[in-house]
Amino acid sequence: MSGLNNFGKMLKQKKAKKLFWGMLGPLLIVTISACSFFYYVSDAILKEYMKSQLELSVEKLNTNVSDSMEPIIINVDNFVTFSADYNDEEILTLLLNAFSSKLDDYASMLYFAPVKKLSEGGKFLNNIGWVPPEGFEPTERVWFKEAVKNQGKTTFSTPYVDVNTGKLCVAVSQAVYNSQGQLNGVIGCDILLDHLVASIKEIKISKNSRLNLITQDGYFLTHEDPEQVMKLNWFDVTSYSGDKNEWLNGETKNYLDKKNYYAVCKIGNAPWYIVVEGPMMDFKGTLSNVIITFEILLIIFSIIVSIININVIRKMRKDEQKLANQLFEDAQSLVVSSKENAATAQDQSAAVKEIVATMEDNTALGEDISQRIQDVSSVAVKTNNIVAEGVSFIEANMKQLEEIANTNLNTIKGIKSLGEKIENIWSIVSLINSVADQAKIIAFNAELEANNTNSSGKNFHIVANEIRRLADGIIESTKEIKTRITEIQESSDDLILTSENGTEKIQSGVENAKNLETRFESIKNASEITAESAEKITTIIQQQTIAGEQILITLKQISAGVSNFSMATEYISQASENLKTVATELSGSKDDTDESDDEDSDDTKSETTADKADSE
Repeated sequence: MSGLNNFGKMLKQKKAKKLFWGMLGPLLIVTISACSFFYYVSDAILKEYMKSQLELSVEKLNTNVSDSMEPIIINVDNFVTFSADYNDEEILTLLLNAFSSKLDDYASMLYFAPVKKLSEGGKFLNNIGWVPPEGFEPTERVWFKEAVKNQGKTTFSTPYVDVNTGKLCVAVSQAVYNSQGQLNGVIGCDILLDHLVASIKEIKISKNSRLNLITQDGYFLTHEDPEQVMKLNWFDVTSYSGDKNEWLNGETKNYLDKKNYYAVCKIGNAPWYIVVEGPMMDFKGTLSNVIITFEILLIIFSIIVSIININVIRKMRKDEQKLANQLFEDAQSLVVSSKENAATAQDQSAAVKEIVATMEDNTALGEDISQRIQDVSSVAVKTNNIVAEGVSFIEANMKQLEEIANTNLNTIKGIKSLGEKIENIWSIVSLINSVADQAKIIAFNAELEANNTNSSGKNFHIVANEIRRLADGIIESTKEIKTRITEIQESSDDLILTSENGTEKIQSGVENAKNLETRFESIKNASEITAESAEKITTIIQQQTIAGEQILITLKQISAGVSNFSMATEYISQASENLKTVATELSGSKDDTDESDDEDSDDTKSETTADKADSE
């Protein structure tokens, strides 16, 4: 009994775990999916926000630097405008002092270097009275040469150390030409880089952002370590992996990767760029913390809701237990009835199957008889067809014999008519002979008369001879014709006798054919009667076979119905067993975590588990 109690407790613990995770799992999946989607959308929004902030910040940096350099560039341009036609040192010095007063702390010195070299007596004019050291030659300086090369355009030099302050600076210079286009000199101004750095550092994009000025080639103009200026390249220390030429093409742009952000902007007309970079976490850190906190709260909320649902379900299970007990009793009764019905159905199914087997044998026998009758019927039909063909052949033969007899009679008539015409020819031949005899007598007389005449009668004598010769020929021909006519008459007489004999034989054949036709007609009638009888027998057998098949189908349907009823009864029995098991489980599956239940509840669970084991 203790083993059954332990088994029941283990079963309940498994059910409790399934119930807990079945309630908590879907909520956790939905919660995590919603948080992931929220994080993805927030990340996309944050990237767009970062791009706009970077663009605004870089533009602001550009504005600050440009504003810092603008007074210097304007004063340089003004000096070029006003000093174009002056070469007097005092006037130029006054102009330098006047324009330098408008400069702020960004400029360390405003100066003018004429074309004439110092070694040749030239002067280096400036606003602070600085005296160049020995060997200093302004015309050899880079800022002087670049300004002359650019022909009146503003030129920015590379950084160098200011001799007055000792700080890094860059020179802004521009060539000065007079009205005739001749070069007077170069005006220049030194800009302290630390002031530019200060104006850049006033703007903070993020906590760990880094802002610097670089040249077109990427070298630092501003750096925390002044020694790295114009020595260290920004592309060598940055994590940006894009194309250098595309990055520094004069356009304002920004770029984000998984870890860092980058931005670049060109400063006005100067060949310098402001570059910004920093970690993405400066922007994402706060948002990530908010999202993680939100997800944790959702997960905790899901767990709390699941626990509440589980408690509610467990309370419902107490009411289900009472219903399960009643269900168990009804299922027990249903199992007994189902088993009795199953036994009866099996007996009926066996009896019906025996009947079906007998009917199948009977049906097979009927089909065999039907097949044999059909064979006899087909033979009778074939015989009838053959007899019918024989009758048609005899009829055709009789018609041909009658046609031959008629033709033979017509031939005899033609031969007789030919004999009569030959008789007529005899008279014509006799007439020709008499004409020939007369012609011969006339020719003889003519020949006598010709002999009595002179030489003129010789020709008449020749004609008379020819007429007599012609008359002799005609007489000979008529004799030959008489001979041929005699032969034709003899042949026609023989042919008439032969045709009359053939006509008698043809009449005898016609009579025999008529007798044969009469007998074939009798055979044909008997064959038709036999075929009709065989067809009737075949129809009756087929009807009997169809009726037997219908009975067999009905019996099979009855057998199938009985089998289905038997199977249904088995299913009902099995379902009853399952229902009994379910009722047992329901009656024994109280709240597993309800430790406040009394000992009677534990005893009930143990007994229910034992009943389940007995039923199995």
